[in-house]
Amino acid sequence: MTDRKELVLDEVRRYHQETEPSGEFVPGTTEIWPSGAVLDEADRVALVEAALTMRIAAGRSSRKFESAFARRLKRRKAHLTNSGSSANLLAVSALTSHLLEDRRLKPGDEVITVAAGFPTTVNPILQNGLIPVFVDVDLTTYNATAERVALAIGPKTRGIILAHALGNPFEVAEIAQLATDHDLFLIEDNCDAVGSTYDGQLTGTFGDMTTVSFYPAHHLTMGEGGCVLTSNLALARIVESLRDWGRDCWCEPGENDKCLKRFQYQMGTLPAGYDHKYIFSHVGYNLKATDIQAALGLTQLDKLDGFIEARKNNWRRLREGLDGAPGLLLPEATPRSDPSWFGFVITVDPEAPFKRAELVDYLEERKIGTRRLFAGNLTRHPAYIDQPHRVVGELTNSDIITEQTFWIGVYPALTDEMLDYMTSSIKEFLATRS
Repeated sequence: MTDRKELVLDEVRRYHQETEPSGEFVPGTTEIWPSGAVLDEADRVALVEAALTMRIAAGRSSRKFESAFARRLKRRKAHLTNSGSSANLLAVSALTSHLLEDRRLKPGDEVITVAAGFPTTVNPILQNGLIPVFVDVDLTTYNATAERVALAIGPKTRGIILAHALGNPFEVAEIAQLATDHDLFLIEDNCDAVGSTYDGQLTGTFGDMTTVSFYPAHHLTMGEGGCVLTSNLALARIVESLRDWGRDCWCEPGENDKCLKRFQYQMGTLPAGYDHKYIFSHVGYNLKATDIQAALGLTQLDKLDGFIEARKNNWRRLREGLDGAPGLLLPEATPRSDPSWFGFVITVDPEAPFKRAELVDYLEERKIGTRRLFAGNLTRHPAYIDQPHRVVGELTNSDIITEQTFWIGVYPALTDEMLDYMTSSIKEFLATRS
């Protein structure tokens, strides 16, 4: 049987080698995507090998990935989820658990976040009956500052959840200190920033919890998937319960009686001896990933260092190539940070003699993919206009981002030739508008 399996995997390797695109770049014809998965022969083999085991739910590969990823991100526990959005939902929901007693967040409590972000950083706040408090961001780092966050803290503030924008760390050490000083929870949305550091410390290690996405656009992929990480074992236990239907039991599916007292519990108003595998202590969900996804994640994790370095180099090449470009506000790394970039963000100066849409149209016509900086100002979207929220200060820069900002790619599949074509195309457009 082992020999037959190796024959299958050898055929998979040959298939990959024979069908892999040539990679030839034809300017103006070849699509330059702003993001995407970088998959190789090892990834294809891992997916097929996992499929051959017929383990279609979470299992050995999932646990192995969780352990390896927790070590990589220097957290004690990692819990795989079916998406980064679910990871955010679990992280925020965990803070409402009755197990936290007096520290638990309750409906009406406030959580500080930014208006210029991705919806699923904010949605869990609303879904838990909490109130988002929106602050503005800077136009060079695209992050909130510790000063803005400090001004937003009020008598009902109980938490902070912020994303490291496009891989660029926010002032996380200072904001973590604010959280400590005011007894607030801090969740780092690290979905775009795996491998970024602030003061030499990995992002995702400052807060109570951190979340990661494994969608194809991100630093490593499982196709879909996400993760919640923490070094707080009490929070980790709550996240696991919420992710696994709300069960009180911690046995993996297919396991029994790890606590050696499966039929000796009495909880709630259930009869004594009720099967612990079916006692539910949280209003939870099934948000687990699968072993096939985790198998891909393990081979991707082996390449993470190279992916991070490529993203840094690609961002640097674009930044140097566009330095001094008239009419454009170019991004800057947050002081004391070393970002693992997700994208290269550009804001068209409101005083420039052209509009963002004109530049974007020019690039798209030349097959250079662009994306908006997510939602722009979330408070202007129909989904949020009637939702309870509070705004501290003006959202001037968030409005500018809504009108004038976009980003282009830095992901590892981009070649120097592609990056230089992107730079030259932008410069050619600017020359026609000078």
